[in-house]
Amino acid sequence: MTNKTPDEVLQLCTAHVWHQRTRPFKHPLNYKVFCLRLRIDQPEALARHNSWLFGINKRRLVSFMNADHGARDGSDLNVWLAETLKRAGLEHPGGAVWLQTFARMLGYVFNPVSFWYLYDPQGQLRVIVAAVNNTFGQKHEYVLTADGAPIESGQTLDCRKVFHVSPFCPVTGHYVFERVVTDCGQGGSERMTIDYFDGSDTDEPLIRTGIAVKPQPFSTAALFKQFMRMPWMTMAVIVRIHWHALKLWRRGAKFYRLPDLPKDSVTTNQEPSR
Repeated sequence: MTNKTPDEVLQLCTAHVWHQRTRPFKHPLNYKVFCLRLRIDQPEALARHNSWLFGINKRRLVSFMNADHGARDGSDLNVWLAETLKRAGLEHPGGAVWLQTFARMLGYVFNPVSFWYLYDPQGQLRVIVAAVNNTFGQKHEYVLTADGAPIESGQTLDCRKVFHVSPFCPVTGHYVFERVVTDCGQGGSERMTIDYFDGSDTDEPLIRTGIAVKPQPFSTAALFKQFMRMPWMTMAVIVRIHWHALKLWRRGAKFYRLPDLPKDSVTTNQEPSR
């Protein structure tokens, strides 16, 4: 099934995140969260959703800020995206651009990974950009394509790992990305998984991680309900990362020092992954 772009410009997604280390011991975690999906190529339409609770590039209890994404300087995200695609040797597919990400809440946000979904004019998904951040203030973009064809639901995309994320994982091996859409219509759900294979002599990934989302139309009332359920969600993301890192360290997980950044800030899955 080909992924078709939705019709709205802003969606609110209830979601849950999971992360499981499989070796040398099992260490799972699962959390309920919520996130936004925004039609980045329609900034004027997005701005119409500004309210007392939510703001696009405005300080609110919940907000979306250009400065949290792209070049991190508040500049036009569509310009940054075009430059990122150019560095990956790609052209913009010419259709909708959706960004799935955590909102800034109570003035704070940390996104371990945000997903950019780029469609062609016929509504077919052509490019996925996984924008990864680590807790050291560094970032990297993994640009994924299906070698010129539409990216189908359930299709796996391999990409070489080049960026340091966790001090308990080496910068070796490759990722396997998979996006599964169970229903493109109202009430559907989607799942993005990222399995990390560290190059060991085993078919089992070292890390299994993913986010499952259930999009719904955005409204101030729906957002307020989610905010009241978990007002400290974005702060909890960074707290949980460090709390589980402490647990891994105490259990004896191998520690890797922060390496130099890769020479290029963009990696494409059209490069060799192993």
